[in-house]
Amino acid sequence: MTDPALSQNRFLELEDIALKVREHVLRMAGRGGCFVGSALSCADLLVYLYQRYLCISKSNLTDPNRDYFFLSKGHSAPALYGLFAEIGFMDPGRLDHHLGTEDSVYWHTNRAIPGIEFHAGSLGHLLPVAVGVAMDCKLRGQFNRVVALLGDGELNEGSNWEAFLIARAYRLDNLIVIIDRNLLQANFPTEDLIPLEPLGDKFESFGFSVRAIDGHSFPEMEGVLTALPWTTGKPNVLIARTGRGRGVPSMEGRMDRWFCTLSSQEVEEAVKELHRHALEKRRVNQP
Repeated sequence: MTDPALSQNRFLELEDIALKVREHVLRMAGRGGCFVGSALSCADLLVYLYQRYLCISKSNLTDPNRDYFFLSKGHSAPALYGLFAEIGFMDPGRLDHHLGTEDSVYWHTNRAIPGIEFHAGSLGHLLPVAVGVAMDCKLRGQFNRVVALLGDGELNEGSNWEAFLIARAYRLDNLIVIIDRNLLQANFPTEDLIPLEPLGDKFESFGFSVRAIDGHSFPEMEGVLTALPWTTGKPNVLIARTGRGRGVPSMEGRMDRWFCTLSSQEVEEAVKELHRHALEKRRVNQP
């Protein structure tokens, strides 16, 4: 039987990195504002992908055999940039530039930054790109994994559903689409604006193999991602149940924390709350 303490300790490093990523996001919000809530909701997913799953490093960005990651919900870029600063893709000092300056990186992903595959901003664009890359890898007989992270509100874009049809038609089982299912899009609950449920059934009807997890649980991420592809010949959709503003309880689920600018005092209060909540959570989870 696996020792629960040893199992939990395997993920402590990831928790520490995710905590630092979230702090970067909060501090960016004090330097001109950023999409705080959206970035916090996918921080854990990004940490796991880059630390435990994807074969992507600063040294192999020109290697045709590496994996590919596309952040289609590009406004969550603060979390990706915060992660890049932690794992050596980016000089952490770059995050200090105020929004609007030549070196600012806050609002959306920028192809000029090493490790960013494609510009993002207009939603619904990067999944079609990811499908094209996955198809190219298949045609060349390579085994690259291609991951695209989408927001759930982004599924209102018809270009995504066209891409889903193409992915199934070409049996792209090297494609993994992750849905950040935080149930909010901008200032509306997804189910109040254009309902998505039953979401898993929709993907299955499009010919995808589907799984659902807690998008903040590293053990659940490992359980599903290490088993890919789930069905040979079928593209994969992982519905990750998340919470906007995750990690800072006073921000969680708030409409006004999708995008915000924080004062220096608000930043420090939020950072303290972030660390206090993380410590309490770790104490509760100790076997």
